[in-house]
Amino acid sequence: MKNLGITEELIQESKKYEDLFIGRVSSQSKRIYKVVTKKGMMIAEVSGKYHHDVTEASEYPAVGDFVMIDRIDDTQGNGIIHHVLPRKSMFVRKTAGNTEKSQIVATNIDTVFICMSLNEDYNLRRLERYLSIAWDSNATPVIVLTKSDLCDDIDSKLTEIYSIAIGVDVLVTTSTYEEGYQSLVHYLSKGQSVAFIGSSGVGKSTLINRLIGRDVLETKEIRNNDKGRHTTTSRELFMLPDLGVVIDTPGMRELGIIQADLTKTFSDIDELAKDCKFNDCTHKHEPNCAVRKAINEGLLTKERLENYWKLEKEAKYDSLDSRRIEIEKIADMFGSLSDMKNFRKFNKAKNKKRKDNF
Repeated sequence: MKNLGITEELIQESKKYEDLFIGRVSSQSKRIYKVVTKKGMMIAEVSGKYHHDVTEASEYPAVGDFVMIDRIDDTQGNGIIHHVLPRKSMFVRKTAGNTEKSQIVATNIDTVFICMSLNEDYNLRRLERYLSIAWDSNATPVIVLTKSDLCDDIDSKLTEIYSIAIGVDVLVTTSTYEEGYQSLVHYLSKGQSVAFIGSSGVGKSTLINRLIGRDVLETKEIRNNDKGRHTTTSRELFMLPDLGVVIDTPGMRELGIIQADLTKTFSDIDELAKDCKFNDCTHKHEPNCAVRKAINEGLLTKERLENYWKLEKEAKYDSLDSRRIEIEKIADMFGSLSDMKNFRKFNKAKNKKRKDNF
């Protein structure tokens, strides 16, 4: 159970619940869960009271959660989950195609492996998005570059990635031979939890199969453009002997932001902003802007700053209702709602004067 990630703090927390046992959610299908206990794997569902008390989807158990359950095996039927123990970390994204709901990808993660292939999937702007969410999750992000055997300009790509992934370890891997993925093992240890995150087809499941030592996750043949069609459709946790656990996640076509830590992902922009003339500089039109100066001198790309603005706006608008969003948009354009009113008054007076002249 210690290899599963159960700590002394969790054990002490579990003692608050008499006649219940601690387990960890390894997979989920709708409201049916697989939970690992000291007796092995079992099927479980939440109690009627738990279901009644839930007010948000994020309160339901998720893959990686430590839960309190009424039994340690299912010889007498499915187990019943009564409580979710406090989460130390949580990777959350906005539900695909929905602007309001959130989806928990995985919880209680120590390290997030952000996987990106060095061929078709290579995208710096998407990587910045992943990093922003990963930093906010309270887990440590590590960039895992896959399919290095299919890339002819690794050095130039690494230079680009190092320029945006400040303070983040970067691993170059391939699954074609054993040494090509051994660098991942350094981040695995007893009791540690690692989640593999990334787009579909970048090789997450293949790397996990290599680490486990057998093909427990199915992967289909590579297409002509080398984008693998993986069959992973849900999150799943696997234990490695004395190396903790790994969590596989489905490929994410959309990664909407619910919350993000931009201060770490874009620490270079924040550092440059300290030398701007104005403390509230937007880096758009103000004079003596250190950020725009860095762009002109080739020290920062315009695309990185624009992505910073995009993610900042997305994170700001997410928790607002439609009325507040409109007010914020007005503020972005005119500075404040009162400025907008003054602008309208000015236009009315100007139009009235024009009519009077006729």
